[in-house]
Amino acid sequence: MPSPQVQPVLAPAAGPTGAPAIDVRGLECGYENKVVLQNLTFTVGQAELFFVIGGSGCGKSTLLRHLIGLNRPTAGEVRFFGQVFGDQGEKQRRELLKTFGVLFQSGALWSSLTLRENVALPLELHTALSKREREELATLKLSQVGLQGFEDYYPSEISGGMKKRAGLARALALDPAIVFFDEPSAGLDPITSRKLDELILSVRDTFGTTCVVVSHELASIMGIGDRVILLSREAKGIVAEGDPRLLARDSEHPLVREFFSSGGIRHAAPATPST
Repeated sequence: MPSPQVQPVLAPAAGPTGAPAIDVRGLECGYENKVVLQNLTFTVGQAELFFVIGGSGCGKSTLLRHLIGLNRPTAGEVRFFGQVFGDQGEKQRRELLKTFGVLFQSGALWSSLTLRENVALPLELHTALSKREREELATLKLSQVGLQGFEDYYPSEISGGMKKRAGLARALALDPAIVFFDEPSAGLDPITSRKLDELILSVRDTFGTTCVVVSHELASIMGIGDRVILLSREAKGIVAEGDPRLLARDSEHPLVREFFSSGGIRHAAPATPST
């Protein structure tokens, strides 16, 4: 069965021209007085498919939590389209939060809600749409990720790959300019993982959405990533940045070589959405 393609319905997500989608400057991340990452400085361009990569325990998920505002940085700042996230008042922060969506590793669906109700929830919280309009839009979002006919199913009644797609439909509910993905391929078989990669690529190409993917899955990184940063637990920061295919081929850094050679990686061509 061909992988679903996302079709445009509303205006493509976009931020102000000229500013990077995300601009991280001197960021320090940690918890319980422990510094995990320090002096992180990097940008993510608009409509870029950007990967945060590295081995287990290097701080990938910690960085994600700081980027989406679940944790406050101990130093530095994060700008979204030129606006400093931490400097905003509560009302402004809520408005800024609506410009990005998040697909959590587990899908994070509410088990007591149907798929349609899960996707409609952000619309209920953040828009003035009527119940009928919210349900229609939620149905539409589910169809965009290949889940037409499953609107009234509960999360317990569908597969892991379908849960990820439902979670993506919910992340796209407000037509965000940026979508964050936390280990989207975790727990999926290679075929399902490949289809999810194609769906992520389709979201970016259709809507111009900036996609930030936390992952250590080499097939996904090499298949769809435009650019990566490689984090190191020992260095507590970034040890490499660039096109993953060029890093895999040219870098002499021992950690980069170790990461890209692990598992007998094949230098895959970029994924193309199925027709």
